[in-house]
Amino acid sequence: MFVEKFSTGFVNTELWELFFSAFISATVMPGGSEAVLALLASTGKYHIANLLVSATAGNTLGAMTTWGLGVLAAQKYPVASLLSADKQKALKVVKIKGLWVLFFSWLPVVGDALCFAGGWLKLPLLSAFIVIMVGKFCRYLLVAWAFM
Repeated sequence: MFVEKFSTGFVNTELWELFFSAFISATVMPGGSEAVLALLASTGKYHIANLLVSATAGNTLGAMTTWGLGVLAAQKYPVASLLSADKQKALKVVKIKGLWVLFFSWLPVVGDALCFAGGWLKLPLLSAFIVIMVGKFCRYLLVAWAFM
């Protein structure tokens, strides 16, 4: 069954904890969603699809939050020179490489900046969402596979 439930009928809180860990990991705050996923995958308690959906959804929504912050920042501060050095570098990379560089939004440190730059450059929302989601899914798939 794809939805693990307590005997009371509530969806298991560990999947929500994985979701929120992944969400926080994709925003400006550091997190350890890979460790949480690895721990839950190693127990064998959950169907791998549930773990992947929870982690990917949380991390993708967190990345899109950062993307949205980029959109808001571009409206308030349209001059790119106001950005930090990391964000200026990411902005340049996204300008040159385009939408597909967002696949690497799962990378530590630079991933958040790439998402921010995608929002700043007003890349298409749906396309950015899909590319980010696929990249994050691939990363979590590898982590889960390694610890199953």
